[in-house]
Amino acid sequence: MKRTHLPLNALRVFDAAARHLSFTRAADELAVTPAAVGQQIRALEDLLGVVLFRRTSKGLELTEEAGSGLAALRTGFLHFEDAVQAMQAGQSSHVYTIACPREFFAAWLAPRLAVFRAQNPQVRYVIVDGERTDFTEANLDLAVRWTDGPGDLEGVALGAAEWVEVGRGDWIGWPGDPEPAGKEEQGGDDGKAEVMVGDAGQAIAAALAGMGRARIPALLAASLAGDDRAEMIGSPIACRRGYWLVAPVPQWRQKKVKELVAALTAGGQ
Repeated sequence: MKRTHLPLNALRVFDAAARHLSFTRAADELAVTPAAVGQQIRALEDLLGVVLFRRTSKGLELTEEAGSGLAALRTGFLHFEDAVQAMQAGQSSHVYTIACPREFFAAWLAPRLAVFRAQNPQVRYVIVDGERTDFTEANLDLAVRWTDGPGDLEGVALGAAEWVEVGRGDWIGWPGDPEPAGKEEQGGDDGKAEVMVGDAGQAIAAALAGMGRARIPALLAASLAGDDRAEMIGSPIACRRGYWLVAPVPQWRQKKVKELVAALTAGGQ
């Protein structure tokens, strides 16, 4: 059903003038001039085809027609306020739904989320596994993705776009490293890696178990530094891909998202 166009600004002026029974006091409330109030009232009267106010020796009086619709109008404005508050509730909420590869969550994101929550005890998290989760279907606020940029989304890089090699021997392939070695080094007669796994976390586990070597994001390898496996980690090498924190522009502009993004990217990440 087609909705009737409502002159909301003029109706708001009418409500103020009806409460004060004065164009001057209504103008003060609305931060406009009395002449502007008068113009809005006259335009509304022309649109509705009724007289809303009469001038008497005692001042302004509402006509019967104006009074008959005033209660419903004010109820409508209350519903508008409720609607606006409901729409803002998602932005002011302290619940964050975040999609993230599980290996990155364990190595990098979880400690930082813990710090943010310690500083903001009201915060709650819902963590969704998988970097390709759909924002709309999962009702996400943010996602972490291993990619060469934010694409159509708004985003910020988390750390440098760098690989490191972990382990020794034949190459271990995973979907985030579509070319696990140069052609002259690729294992097997068919040019594929000797071991294929599902994600970077499995690639790390396979390499550390002695199944071969893998190229993995440098941010993940940082969690291995300082223990007896550190000698298995090579030097960082620049690459096209990196971890990006992304969201559609409307989510990115939300106050709560801005606060978390600022916390996660503080101090050079």
